[in-house]
Amino acid sequence: MARLGPGEVRTVACIGAGVIGGGWAAHFLARGYRVVAWDPAPDGAARLTRLVDRAWPALTELGLADGADRDNLSFAGSLSAAVAVADFVQESAPEQLELKQKLLADIDAATPAGVVVASSTSGYGMTEMQTAATTPERLVVGHPFNPPYLIPLVEVVGGKLTEQWAVDWASEFYRLAGKSVITMDRELPGFIANRLQEALWREALHMVANGEATVEQIDQAITDGPGLRWPAQGPCLTFHLAGGEGGMAHMLDHFGPSLKSPWTRLEAPELTPELHDEMVDGCEREAAGRSIADLVRERDRAIIAVQRALGREHG
Repeated sequence: MARLGPGEVRTVACIGAGVIGGGWAAHFLARGYRVVAWDPAPDGAARLTRLVDRAWPALTELGLADGADRDNLSFAGSLSAAVAVADFVQESAPEQLELKQKLLADIDAATPAGVVVASSTSGYGMTEMQTAATTPERLVVGHPFNPPYLIPLVEVVGGKLTEQWAVDWASEFYRLAGKSVITMDRELPGFIANRLQEALWREALHMVANGEATVEQIDQAITDGPGLRWPAQGPCLTFHLAGGEGGMAHMLDHFGPSLKSPWTRLEAPELTPELHDEMVDGCEREAAGRSIADLVRERDRAIIAVQRALGREHG
């Protein structure tokens, strides 16, 4: 069993301080935890500090937990030092299977017994990542969405060697840490949200590759179209309303035949140099001189506005 209850966690180790790991660190800091981070990159500490500094105004606007302080962040000189004091570990290394397998084994070997270890992997199953760990029963997936400090969703699922207590513990911890948690019933490549997002992304690439739509048109089609409905109601409930008083049953009876229409192409298109360049050029046109930092600030303000409008501010 875990040595602490989910509500007793005070120190979180964030292993990997890139965009996702740094976003997790900012989130945990904003929720009042102490965060000990480690990253093998020479500039890891500086990058993490910059990311937290950029995120802090948005987190402050959204609402900080009691005791939240950027000074609660420290950067360990080694992996073992980072996890030695952890009540929970969040791993966010690059998406390379062999790297994940070795790193999770190293984390498992150095982390005190009973402490749950979660991976931020966006595609790998824990079953394939926990193969080298000595105590794989405490390893779970805690898959976030970028930026983790603002997007509330986290998908939790274990592997074949994970024990149920670890999945339940992690799910409850994330809820207490201000997350919206999906505890998955089974492993699924890419998880739930990524598979839905990937389907839209592949269709967008097809339309650009075939000259059917531009990058700007595709983004506008979502932000000014169905994207406005999705923060309040997901695609299933949206189509339920499309059926009028008859709901989903009428919608399926009426529009079901259109599922046979060649509207979508879920197979990924070939990423040719031409398609690559058109996607890059299109995003540069759409950015219109705004830097990545500018776009991050705009995105964060929009997310905060949507969450406030829906009454979903951090508690």
